[in-house]
Amino acid sequence: MPSLIDLRRRIRSVRNTQQVTKAMKMVSAAKLRRAQDRVLSARPYAAMFRAVLADLAGAVAADEQLASHPLLARRPEERILLVLITADRGLAGAFNTNLHKGALAFLASHCGAALELMALGRKGRDFFRKRQVRMAGERIGLTQRVQYSEAAAIGQDMAGRFERAEVDAVYLLYNEFKSLMAQKLMVSRLLPVEIPEGARGRDYIYEQPPQQLLAALLPRYVEIAVYQALLESAAAEHAARMTAMDAATSNAGEMIEKLTIYMNRVRQASITKEIIEVVSGAAGLE
Repeated sequence: MPSLIDLRRRIRSVRNTQQVTKAMKMVSAAKLRRAQDRVLSARPYAAMFRAVLADLAGAVAADEQLASHPLLARRPEERILLVLITADRGLAGAFNTNLHKGALAFLASHCGAALELMALGRKGRDFFRKRQVRMAGERIGLTQRVQYSEAAAIGQDMAGRFERAEVDAVYLLYNEFKSLMAQKLMVSRLLPVEIPEGARGRDYIYEQPPQQLLAALLPRYVEIAVYQALLESAAAEHAARMTAMDAATSNAGEMIEKLTIYMNRVRQASITKEIIEVVSGAAGLE
């Protein structure tokens, strides 16, 4: 049976942990509000950009002109680049674990191709570096404060590699923010850019030829897709951490309550034992 000193020390330790998890929950809640606002603001822009891209593609008369752009070129997927967006820190529940499992499943399903991994986040980098996966690059600290300039640089690098035929396809793997309690694992093909089938184009009057506009917007589409994925991942990370810290705070409270009850029982048993010893000693003297 542990002593009262040990129980008090353990209760004090759990209470200190509870204060830390509560503070982390409040910090994540504040960051989540800002990240959620940025995600909700970016989604309509990205959706409208895709609609404009589809209209431009429909305005291009010949399919040969569409296929002539290097970012639309379809090749057998012999060399694949997987861009994995994870967090830089843990204590976010199953946020990073689900991403790791999804990446491993993707690698297993494309085992016949030459795969490279670009890790955007410390957790993904450390996880796959230990497993000797071929790394095409790494970036950390992106989701702490998502900047469009950094996302544009990553998108330009991927587009350049695709245009030079260093890779045949580029996939994005990240957690999409759905709600405070739910994140959705997303695997989307970024390159080659997919133009929606059946797009006919609206009756617009273009100042420039549609082919020229399409060629100018395709690289920007790749940059926006990377930027939106980073925003989604940042919001999903804060939501997952907030939920995990809330659960940890509640569990610490329950543990403190159980330890307090147990400590009171131990103290009561100790007092009862001392009283019995005193009474027995007094009876012995009589």
